[in-house]
Parts: sequence; structure tokens; C-alpha cells
Amino acid sequence: MATAVSAPKITAAPSSVPSALFNVCFVLFVINLSFFPAAYFSHAWIYDEHGLGVPTDFVNVWAAGKMVLEGHPALAYDWDLQKQVELAVLKQGFTGYFAWHYPPPFLFVASSLAKFPYAAAFIGWLCISLVPYFAAIRAIVGRNFGWILALAIPATFNNALAGQNGFLTAALIGGALYLLPTRPFLSGICLGLLTYKPQYGLLFPLALIAAAEWKVFFSAALTAVAVALVSLLAFGMESWQAFFHWIPMFSQAFLTEGKAPWWKMQSIFALVRYFGGSEPLGWTFQWVMTISVAVCVVLIWRSSVRYSLKAASLAAGTLLTTPYLFMYDMTVLAVPVAFLVRIGIARGFRSYELPAMGVAAALMITFSVCGAPLGLAAASLIFALILARCSRRGAVVPLHLLSPPGRVRTEVESRAQQDAF
Repeated sequence: MATAVSAPKITAAPSSVPSALFNVCFVLFVINLSFFPAAYFSHAWIYDEHGLGVPTDFVNVWAAGKMVLEGHPALAYDWDLQKQVELAVLKQGFTGYFAWHYPPPFLFVASSLAKFPYAAAFIGWLCISLVPYFAAIRAIVGRNFGWILALAIPATFNNALAGQNGFLTAALIGGALYLLPTRPFLSGICLGLLTYKPQYGLLFPLALIAAAEWKVFFSAALTAVAVALVSLLAFGMESWQAFFHWIPMFSQAFLTEGKAPWWKMQSIFALVRYFGGSEPLGWTFQWVMTISVAVCVVLIWRSSVRYSLKAASLAAGTLLTTPYLFMYDMTVLAVPVAFLVRIGIARGFRSYELPAMGVAAALMITFSVCGAPLGLAAASLIFALILARCSRRGAVVPLHLLSPPGRVRTEVESRAQQDAF
């Protein structure tokens, strides 16, 4: 007699947001939303009680933009020269460097921000980049709860505190994955713009090739080339030469010498170094994880699991395959979580999913409170939830996201597409 396979327990009826999920997210949403105005007016953020700038990551963006406006874009990559501009705007010294290491296209953003006073540029950057981030997470979840979920992710606190680009990165990844089934060219444009973060350039090409998403692939490639050419015309060949000249030095400082404390980085490479492991050992662990995650993602994208799981695996995988990952980059984790929430609302949550998401949130909060490098554990946990969903028989459905050109879909096919997503 065949043994019956029991279905995983569902903790909430489909089409509803569990009260526990809503309540926890709402509390985190309110905390994140209210902290920064309070911190600014109490002189704990951007400026201190003496009116001096608080040294943090955003100063390198503003300083690089200032140097562009002064006609010296290539000099933004010179650590010592850029630090002089940073000291001038902060009006106080700091140890080390906030070095500019982004490709020249991101100088368009920096120079636009540097046209405004430092505080206005800092706050404006966060507000402007928050808009597409909100929109992407709201679209993925498919209901207004997405607004709350977006700001409930604990890493948004770290991103806003440092004035970093986590909102933009998450918006581009989330937008690309949301648009891919129905707007492949727009999806490719999002990916092309994501080249300002080269460390995320490994998994996306592999997944797109595995799924034969050629429209997205070539749209992304053309966008990346176009943006690079425009930046070449705007900032000159010298800016690209400076970028490639300084990148090895930046890598040496951060991945070999540990100029940024290892606990600040959330990769398995940094975790090995944090516990005293050598650089070769760190790279061994990193490459084993990178190859393992890449194989999983490729297999998922070649399979017939619903698209939401494919998108979630790719978004979570990008955080596990790069050695250079700070907590503000963990804002990207909102994307796979949003896809999992979308599935859970539509089909019900597994009994272990909401507690596991809560643990992932607690791990990120722990980093903010005591500085323990737990981002890797949070990302790994979300990736494990995705793999568990992929392994369930009930999660496997035929995937026909796009009809062949010139053929009208039947009602059955339309329903299949909605179910697959």
C-alpha cells in the first residue's frame, strides 16, 4: 500500500495577511518611520549637537559629486583628495576613508545631489530612492500591505542611517524581477542600471540564460553599454581609467586588509575572516557558497516552479554570492520576502515560514544593537525557505508566463499565468 504524503500545515487562510505578520511589520514600520526625524532634531543623525557633520557613508557621495561639479570627476577616485572635500563639508576629522568606488555612471547621481546643501541632499536622496523601493515591494506583494513590509525590513534602518543606496538597489532588483514576465525590455533596463553595483552581476546572466529570457538579457546589456558610453562622454575617459586604477586598491583594503571591520560585512568570506580565518580560507568558503547557490538558482530557473519562487531565489541568491556585502545592502532581502509573502497570502503560509521570517528580522536587528555579523544567517534562512517551497509538490505548476507572439491566450491560460506568478 502506498504511503500517503501529508500536505504541509497552512497557518493562515489564503488571501489574508496573518495578524501576527501585520502587527510585527507595523511596529517595525512605525519605529523606522519615526526614528530619523527624532534623531535629526536631537542632533544624533547627519549633524551633531555642535553643528558638525556626523561622518558616515553619504559624505563620499556628496564629495564625489562636488568634485564633478568643480570639473574634476576623475579625482573623485583619489582617496586623499576626496577626503579633503569630505573634511570641509563635515567640518571635523575622522579616521580612515569614505572612499568613492562606484563606476562613473553613478557620478550622475552624485553630482545631482551635490548641487544641494549637505543635509538637504542626504535627506532628499533617501526620500527619492525610497519611492521606487516602495513601489517595487508594493507591486510584488500585490496589496497595500507591501508599503508596510517595505519599511519593516530592519536593514532599511541601516541604509537610512548611513545614507546609502540600498533602497535603489532593492528597487532595481525588485522592479526587474516584477516586470520580467510581462515587460521584459523594462526589466532589462532595470538590470542595466543595476551595473552601478557590479558585485550583483553574476547570478542574473546565469538565470536569464537558463530561462532563455533573451529579451531581458539583451535589453540589460544594451542599457549597461549605453549608460557607460553616456558617462564616458560626460566625465571623460579619465574617470574610467581612475575607476579601474583604484578598484584593486579598494579590494586590497577591504577584502585583504580588513580596513572595514569584518563584523560590518555580511558575507561568508567576511565571517571566516571575522573568526580569524585566512584570506585563502575565506575565498574557499565564498566560492563554495557562490557555486552552490548559482547551481540552485539555475536549476530553479530551468524548472517549472511558479515564477514568484524563481524571482525570490534570484534576489536572495545575489546576497549570498558576493563577498562584499554590508548590512545596508540587506535591504534587498525585502524582495524575496515580498515574493514569499505574496505566495503565502495567495495560498497560505507554511507553519514554519512566519516564525522563520521573524528570526531573520531578529538577526538583522541584533546586528544593529550589538554589531554581530548575522546578515549572512538571515539571508541564508530566507533562501532556505525558498528552497523548501520549491521542493513541495504543490508549489510546482506549469509556467507559461508569456503567450507565443500572435496567439490570443485562453481564459485557462490567463488563470495559469496568475497562478504561476
